Amino acid sequence: MTDIETLIDQISQEAQREPFPIDVPVYEAAHKNPNDAILYAGNLKSQICFFGRDLGRDEVHEGQPLIGAAGTLVRKGFYRSINKQEAPNKEALQTICDRALLTNTVPYKPPGNKAYSKEVKERFRPFIEQLLIIHWKGTEIITLGTEAFKWFTPYCSKIEINSFWEQSDRYSSKLPLILKATDSLGEKYERKINLLPLPHPSPLNTQYYAKFPQMLQKRLIEF
Repeated sequence: MTDIETLIDQISQEAQREPFPIDVPVYEAAHKNPNDAILYAGNLKSQICFFGRDLGRDEVHEGQPLIGAAGTLVRKGFYRSINKQEAPNKEALQTICDRALLTNTVPYKPPGNKAYSKEVKERFRPFIEQLLIIHWKGTEIITLGTEAFKWFTPYCSKIEINSFWEQSDRYSSKLPLILKATDSLGEKYERKINLLPLPHPSPLNTQYYAKFPQMLQKRLIEF
């Protein structure tokens, strides 16, 4: 078992330790075990990470983050940035996993379309920290939506992160911070990363949905 497989197994053990809200019918329809973590897709050696809120129905069925309607918009934009053309099909979009890491604040699907509570996010935080600091080698994290961005609040002062979020240019600026993690043996790790927030690319986000592809392209020019 590889180190990352061990981490995924530890998450699944934690999920079984104490009940929390999981959209069980969606997992059953997909013939998946609700306790099995869908932690990430992509390349752990990539420079860039797309960080979302949590899994949706399509993500459970496909077994990887950011592959539903919103995730497909991200994948199409990233493909376009890399290849200077539109992706010809769904299979071509999958190639972006060679160049990025895709993950979420919690590696499970909540019931309905509601975000997980702070308590659930904190319960799984140590595992996401380990993924981002110990296993992933990149430094640039594009957060998708408020929930994803605010997940990083513990790694800098609350005043600093709230001040950044209130800036009119938050979707074109970077926020550097020191991300920290502790492994299962108690060894501590830390690394400087940059947050590059974007709005959530959901059709329900009427303020930004039409603008999102252009906003994403501006972010990706930096890579």
